[in-house]
Amino acid sequence: MKDLLITEIKKALVEVGAEPSREILIEKPNDEKFGDASSNVAMTLAKELKKNPRQIAQELVSKFKFNPEQIERVDIAGAGFINFYFSKSLLQQSVAQILAQGEQFGKSSVGVGKKAIVEYVSANPTGPLTVGRGRGGVLGDCIANLLEAQGYNLTREYYFNNAGRQMRILADSVRLRYLERCGDAITFPDDYYQGDYIKDIAEKIFSEKGDALKGETDLSSFKEFAEAEIFASIKRTLLRLGIQHDSFFNENSLYEKMESGKSRNEQVVDMLDQKGFIERKDGAIWFKTSLLGKKKVEDGKEIPVDTVLVKSNGEPSYRLPDIAYHTTKYARGFDLIVNVFGADHIDEYPDVARALEVLGYDTSRIKVAINQFVTTTINGEQVKMSTRKGNADTLDALIDEVGADATRFFFVMRAKETHLNFDLELAKKQSSDNPVFYLQYAHARICGIIRVAEEKAMLNAEAISPDFVKVLNAKEELDLAKELMRFPDAVSYAANSLEPQKMITYLNGVAELFHKFYQECRIVGETESVMKSRLLLALATRQVLRNGFKTLGISAPERM
Repeated sequence: MKDLLITEIKKALVEVGAEPSREILIEKPNDEKFGDASSNVAMTLAKELKKNPRQIAQELVSKFKFNPEQIERVDIAGAGFINFYFSKSLLQQSVAQILAQGEQFGKSSVGVGKKAIVEYVSANPTGPLTVGRGRGGVLGDCIANLLEAQGYNLTREYYFNNAGRQMRILADSVRLRYLERCGDAITFPDDYYQGDYIKDIAEKIFSEKGDALKGETDLSSFKEFAEAEIFASIKRTLLRLGIQHDSFFNENSLYEKMESGKSRNEQVVDMLDQKGFIERKDGAIWFKTSLLGKKKVEDGKEIPVDTVLVKSNGEPSYRLPDIAYHTTKYARGFDLIVNVFGADHIDEYPDVARALEVLGYDTSRIKVAINQFVTTTINGEQVKMSTRKGNADTLDALIDEVGADATRFFFVMRAKETHLNFDLELAKKQSSDNPVFYLQYAHARICGIIRVAEEKAMLNAEAISPDFVKVLNAKEELDLAKELMRFPDAVSYAANSLEPQKMITYLNGVAELFHKFYQECRIVGETESVMKSRLLLALATRQVLRNGFKTLGISAPERM
């Protein structure tokens, strides 16, 4: 419906001499007396056309040629808002449209012919996945679902960071625990990986190799074994949440020599150097971000800041391989590049974007979703979700505690930019207080209504003729139909803004209107035509809930 309104507005813009290629905002008014949809386009034209916004609105409205079977009337309110009122026929037919399209309802072709990549999770294979990583994983997976519904040819990617200091520490942590298992006395450094999972890996090595590696000074075998074990564990944990990646990009490939004789990392440094943005000092290689406006505040003064790409010990900082990695995304032809990062990346990704701009890449293709930290609580008290995995909250323990659906739902029910307080007691409640239970119960309730109708009336609800939608007439029926019709717009908005929580807000509205409809409009026991029309509306509601649940990656139970 939004597309129909925008198309007609753009036609009218041409007729009044305004540029039609502008963004046109269509919103649902807070008060239904102002219509079913509203646009402020007249106000945005005042400066360009040098006219009063209300006058512009009148001129636009006079040019509209809406089908009265779709738009009943258009009026002007306030300073120049244009308000649209949907016809009853449109709302009735929208129910039939939902049933006809089924699982396809809400999908769009806006991304057809375009390639998109969503990079998410990308945890270093140094230990079990944490609760914090879990939030980023679910956020990324929901964003991927939403973009897929928009028609994009989508790749879900995991950046496999298996290089650098943290992997050497992991390997040596395993080596020491292995020596301990062999009976040697060891001193285990405090900054090494402490979790019992390190002992588990050492035990597996010992069971396969015995003490044959006691004299091994090369860490490679310990690193490879630990990496394989931990990454397999990470994949198992993600699979419990329904998260599967299409590709795994290995960071090591950025260090490997190519045909040119240089690695991708070295090529990035060379290209930045050619552009005049590299300085070598104090044994390190610096990206001259000071030339691009990067600053820090010290003693109340702004000081230009450069950024280390290669440390004095020859080891790259995180930024260099991240820049090189992003050049591969462009090389692979992605039209949309989405990165889902934790809050610890908030200072890093602007430097990556600066470097890509210097190298001539179109950074408008990149969207970044930063998710904030997660705290797990019981009765307001913070708790850890781990008993034996070191100091970090483990995602597996959280899933064990509340289940996969509640884990996914709670991770995305708040805006990604806000700190998330994950209330364990609330997530386990089997009542309407629990937001995921409330939505799933609405779906299960509809399934129950349909079962009862079929049993008592001896009819097949799925086989009712769509013509019965013409019987829908009560306000509660039409209000619900109107909200169901908004589903494609809700998906589009959530996808474009990378905000899955907007889907939850929308679905809550659907559930509330359904419960109100059910309270006011009896289904079983009414005349045949009324019962059939209301069953069709219930079926359409169930379909929208199912399609919405799919974007969130949660189940649609038929009984609860």
